[in-house]
Parts: sequence; structure tokens; C-alpha cells
Amino acid sequence: MSRFEGWLVGHVAGKVARLAVGMALGAGAGQAAGWPLTGVVLGGLLAGTWMTLRDARRAARLADWLHGPTDRPAPRERGFWGELAYRTERLLRRRERAIEAERERLRQFLSGIEASPNGVLLLDPEGHIEWCNGVAAQHFGLDPQRDLQQRATNLIRAPAFVGALQDEAFDEPVTVPGAADRGTLQVLIRPYGGGMKLVLSQDITERERAEAMRRDFVANVSHEIRTPLTVLAGFIETLAQLPLSEPERQRVLALMQQQTTRMQALVADLLTLAQLEGSPRPAADRWLGVRSLLDTVRADALALSHGRHRIDFTGGEDAEVAGNEHELLSAFGNLLSNAVRYTPEGGRITASWSWRDDGGACFEVSDTGIGIAREHIPRITERFYRVDASRTRETGGTGLGLAIVKHVLQRHGGEVIIESEAGRGSTFRLMLPALRVRRRAASNEALAA
Repeated sequence: MSRFEGWLVGHVAGKVARLAVGMALGAGAGQAAGWPLTGVVLGGLLAGTWMTLRDARRAARLADWLHGPTDRPAPRERGFWGELAYRTERLLRRRERAIEAERERLRQFLSGIEASPNGVLLLDPEGHIEWCNGVAAQHFGLDPQRDLQQRATNLIRAPAFVGALQDEAFDEPVTVPGAADRGTLQVLIRPYGGGMKLVLSQDITERERAEAMRRDFVANVSHEIRTPLTVLAGFIETLAQLPLSEPERQRVLALMQQQTTRMQALVADLLTLAQLEGSPRPAADRWLGVRSLLDTVRADALALSHGRHRIDFTGGEDAEVAGNEHELLSAFGNLLSNAVRYTPEGGRITASWSWRDDGGACFEVSDTGIGIAREHIPRITERFYRVDASRTRETGGTGLGLAIVKHVLQRHGGEVIIESEAGRGSTFRLMLPALRVRRRAASNEALAA
């Protein structure tokens, strides 16, 4: 027998005993009055009434407690009603603890979803928003509080999303524009319990941009290599099938050499870019003399110019830079070679090293060349981006030089600043942070002009 059953048996036994006592007292009073049977009945009735009223009062207290806020303690009674109140209170407290534990687990679960980099939207069977995390609110332009219980298709009007939701096309993700047409989202809808729907959104703007850049890159590389290969194939066929005079043969060989050099330059730039993207950042503890770097790029620029331009170099005698020598030479050299290629004969090119107030340094290349129109400047450092494709090919450029410059500066913690105006020349500034540059004792030798 359980403890509660024991309390119940005891409660009933107590009532029987009290009833018997009442009847006995009634019998004694009735015997004295000459009505013994009437006394027994009246005594039993009085005892029963008293016990019923007492139980009713205790039951009313328990019912009042159950109907009110249960955070109050249960009525403290003796006997059966006290045990019933205690057991009821204990069950309620156990249930409250279980509910609170479930709520805590739910809060932790929602916190985990809130921390997700993807958007999560919960819809009821009618398509109303039950809950959404902050990322989903940002993706779809929603208010996580105000828009609850609103129909999702009234707030997210992208036809692809509306169609997938209405047609229950949940097998494949759909692509929709983000809020205010900012970026691109990939949305996946999954049904779950009782007609509910889980909407997962992911911002694929960068992925789409990277994919577009990859496609453009492959197309550009294919085009750039196909053109000289076509020329070479034509010249080889000409040499194999046609009898050429010695001057004609020499001219064909010179053109073939020109196209071969162009392909070699393209492959070299592609390898340089691949190396820049695949290797760790250069250490900041290997110091290089700026003067020796400028000497090297000056010699290359003078050789490329063949005396057709005035080229001046200033500064850098007291400077050292921390980084990768090959990368820095590539960045400095690309700026100088571009200046030479795009500056008409007789023009002036100036390369200078200067210190900035914040402790950093600036390597600047200015020219009096053809310049760049303002609308092209934001994209000029993209791979294969050309202001004038025919002009670039005539000058021997690969379309990768400024992309290399940008990557080198980013790897050294710097940035590229471009100022230009069509027909009035250009200025390129490579801004290096203080961490990467330092002064040293100035040399007595001046940097030759």
C-alpha cells in the first residue's frame, strides 16, 4: 500500500470513528431524554454535518489555491487534505521545473540559431511568420518583433520565393534578390511537423561575384592566349607552305617572337598572381633598402623607355621597407612600366618616396600620359580590366599589372590610391603602413636621376 493510500484509509477510518463517537454521544443524550434511537440518528447527523463542513472548508481552501497564482504555498492542513495539498503542490513544482528546463533548452536552441551565419525563418501552416533570427530579418528586410504573425508572402514578394511556397516546390533552393535589391540570396524551404515550414536563407553575393570573376578570368585568359597562338599558328603555316625571301622570313620570325614574348609575359603574370593568392603574408622582420629597390626599377624603366621620356627618381635614401623583395619589385616595376607605356614620347615620369605624418611612407609614380577617365578608376585594378583593349595590346600589357600591384600592397598591409584625368596624366600612390617602413641613416650618395 502506498503512502497516499495509507493516508486515504486513515482519513476514512477517522471519519468512521468520529461518526461512531457522534452516534454514541447522541445515543447517550437520547437515552437520558427517553428517545435513544432518535438520539443516535441526531448524533450521527450532527457528526456527519460537522465533518462535511470541515472537509468542505479545507477543500475550498485547496480549490482557491489551485485557481489562483500557484507561486503561493499550498494550504497547510492536517490529515488527508494536507497530504493532498502537499502532493498537488509538489507535482506542480515538478511540472514548473520541467517547463522551465524546456524553456531554457529552447532559449539555448534559439540562441544557437541566432548565432548562425544563415537566415532562419519559421512559418506556421498558413504561412505566417512564427519566428526569425536576425540574419533572416536582415536578408528579407523584416522586423523580428513587428512582423511576427504576418503572412510571409506579403512581406517577401520575390516571385521565385512566392512560387516555391505556393507550389510546395521544396526540393531545390531558389535564388532571390536581398532586401532593397542588396545582394543575392539562396533560399531553401523545408516542411516539418504539422504543416510548419523552415525557410533557410544564405547570402551568396560574394559567391556569385567570385563565380562571375572566375568565369571572366577563364574567358579572358583563353582569349589572351588564343590570340597570339592563332598568330603563331598562321606564321608557322606560312613558313611551312610559302617560299619567303630572307627579309620576309625575318619579319615573320620577329612577329612570332613578339607574340611568344607576349604569351610569356601573360603566363609570368598569372603565376605571380597565383603565388600572391596562395602564399602567406610576407614577414615584417626582413628589411630591404628602398634605394636598391628603386635602382632596380629605374634601370628597367630606362631600358623600356629607350630615352623617349624624362624619368626622375627622388627620395628613399634613408628608408627601409619590410617585406618580400620580389613582390615589392613587381609592384614598383609595374607602375613604372605602365607609366612608360602610356606616356607619349617626350613626356615626363616622376617616381618619389616620401614619409607620412603617421610614420608610414608613400611611393608615388606620376606621369604626363594619356590618363584614365574617372568612371574607370574604381575598376582599374581588376584583372584584365582595360580602358582601351587595343591600346593595351599595342603597348604590350597583359591587363594584370595593376591587379598584381593591388595584391602586393594588400599583402603588405597597404593600399593603392589612384588619381587621374583623361588627357592629363595619372598619379599612383602606394601607401605603406608604419609597421612596414623605417628610417635609417641617410647615405652620402645621392640617388642618380
